[in-house]
Amino acid sequence: MFLREGPKKHLYYLLLVVGLICTLGQAAQASDLVVHFIDVGQGDSILIQTPTGATVLVDAGDTKAGRQVVVPYLRKLGIQHLDMVVMTHPHFDHIGGLIPVIEAYSVGQVLADGQIHTTRTYEDLLRLILEKEIPFKLARAGGELTISGLDEALVLNPKEPLLKGLNNNSVVLWLRYGQVAFLLTGDIEAEAEERMCTQGKLPQAEILKVAHHGSSTSTTSTFLWAASPKEAIISLGAGNTYNHPHAETLRSLDKAKAKVRRTDLAGTIIVISDGLSYRVVGERETLP
Repeated sequence: MFLREGPKKHLYYLLLVVGLICTLGQAAQASDLVVHFIDVGQGDSILIQTPTGATVLVDAGDTKAGRQVVVPYLRKLGIQHLDMVVMTHPHFDHIGGLIPVIEAYSVGQVLADGQIHTTRTYEDLLRLILEKEIPFKLARAGGELTISGLDEALVLNPKEPLLKGLNNNSVVLWLRYGQVAFLLTGDIEAEAEERMCTQGKLPQAEILKVAHHGSSTSTTSTFLWAASPKEAIISLGAGNTYNHPHAETLRSLDKAKAKVRRTDLAGTIIVISDGLSYRVVGERETLP
């Protein structure tokens, strides 16, 4: 549905290598795009519901969040099938929760960065994908996805040769519905941001999912100038030990005139768009 069929052997290779080394969205109209930035604490999880009914889940927090937050959230929305699941990169706070999600739901396709990582959680997730015979595709910059209900869906990262570090090779997606665009950045850091800005024109986006939970390793001034976001959504846990979001990042966002919204303060954040305009509502805010 989304990408051309690719060889399944890459998933087998990943498994072998890893094994060897060790209700708010219901306020929208049927013609709206609804993007949920689910509050999973110190992690990421984004649910995309298109006007035609397609569903895409990008990450699902850690295992506990996947079981206790994401799966109940999907059930509350009445979702019965996920057309695509995106694994941005193999860190636990992004992919751990995908195990209970994939156990509970049928999935049309998995899109992933394809990096090697030596954790039991990653190995178990890859094995589950294989056991359920879910088509597994590599995301690479320049790829175009066909997602029903969206006008454009582009992969901006990772790019060969891969950069150093799992974060820098996170899957980055740019999605457009009408005149409203979203930039979902995983945990990319300054090196990946620079490459996206210098090796091709970075498309602008009204809504930016701030990379790496607001860390100072990301969200450079150059990147913000190119993307020109109006809304900056940071997914992070309250009182986290990393001191996210960092003051430098908040200053950069303020200078770029992007309105900052945080899941640690607002809870789950939902963006609803008819393709011409959008509105943003936090779980702990009053619905308009």
